[in-house]
Amino acid sequence: MKAFWVLGLFGLVLVRWADGFGFEEWNVSEVRLQTDGFVGRNPLLVGLTLIQSAAAKGAVCMDGSLPGYHLHRGYGSGANSWLVQLEGGGWCNDMSTCIYRKTSRRGSSNYMEKQLQFSGILSDKPQENPDFYNWNRVKVRYCDGASFTGEGYNAGAGIYFRGQRIWLAAMEDLMAQGMRFANQALLSGCSAGGLAAILHCDEFRALFPRRTRVKCLADAGMFLDTVNIAGGRSLRSFFGGVVHLQGSARNLPRTCTSRMDATSCFFPQNVVDNIQTPLFLLNTAYDVWQIQQSLAPKTADPHGFWQGCKMNHLRCNANQIQFLHGFRSQMLNAVRGFSKSRQNGVFINSCFAHCQSERQDTWYASNSPLIGNKRIANAVGDWYFDRSEIKDIDCQYPCDGTCHHLIFRKNY
Repeated sequence: MKAFWVLGLFGLVLVRWADGFGFEEWNVSEVRLQTDGFVGRNPLLVGLTLIQSAAAKGAVCMDGSLPGYHLHRGYGSGANSWLVQLEGGGWCNDMSTCIYRKTSRRGSSNYMEKQLQFSGILSDKPQENPDFYNWNRVKVRYCDGASFTGEGYNAGAGIYFRGQRIWLAAMEDLMAQGMRFANQALLSGCSAGGLAAILHCDEFRALFPRRTRVKCLADAGMFLDTVNIAGGRSLRSFFGGVVHLQGSARNLPRTCTSRMDATSCFFPQNVVDNIQTPLFLLNTAYDVWQIQQSLAPKTADPHGFWQGCKMNHLRCNANQIQFLHGFRSQMLNAVRGFSKSRQNGVFINSCFAHCQSERQDTWYASNSPLIGNKRIANAVGDWYFDRSEIKDIDCQYPCDGTCHHLIFRKNY
């Protein structure tokens, strides 16, 4: 346990970096921020199940290996309730970055951990996860590089782009495992998995009869098509590469692709207003992944004027903070129409973070972030069970003293 604690703390401050998005291995949903009671005395470790039927359907990881998931069974009042969490972990947008990804757990089940710790929304303890602790809880592993949307194959590099098939194979397998009997279901995801939860939300709803309560939760999935510090659109350029290389266009929501180009439809701001299934957006107004990789990437900041600020918000000058306030305003504008629907939920806090549902300290703990008097877990639970309408938007930084900000340094 002590070794796990040390490795977890080490993982918080040392993050592997390389130029460009594709080589980025930072998946903050896996960062272990060690606070009192975060790991606990008996952490829940859940084994990996490979989907044996997937190969016959061509539903394989980038290297051709079988996809998989981790399932912890529910019990009692949650025996027929299902929470499906789509794993995050970036994307690849060209052959070199996809070849790199193919040799990691993000592109091959051969490199995946055989066990994962379930915490936060995946925890099995009522004191850590009051509304979903006894549900059937699943984490679907991410090994395609396009938020479970790709369809293609590159024979020269031997790389499969089969994200959509993996999604379908995983859902089919889980339905056979008992999910078809669900009386309640929640599709969730963090980061690239949060984007996937948005893009597949209505498909998830279609799996179940009308009487089943089905909703979706996207954590840190609101990636914005916004201008960077140099006036360019770094993320749009990157997402364009992902969509065209991996053949995602045919699998993006038709309500969007019927009126916009495919790259635009990879951005949630152009999709969420037309999703029919109830959806909850959990995001920070100052998303650190987007600050570092979309607003102030190295290509837009060759002299490193933003280096200190993007790694530690306390090192931002007044002009930089003003620019980040502008990003927050764009985030709020992007969800304005979406939030008008009574069935949808919103929780946007003014923290410098990325992914808050899988981490125990931010999901539900004594010092978790609050908007008003609600922790994130309470807000999501109240929305899911229709206990109250949730449209919680924080005041701008630095007014919120409950935030768990992430501060990083390079691993030289």
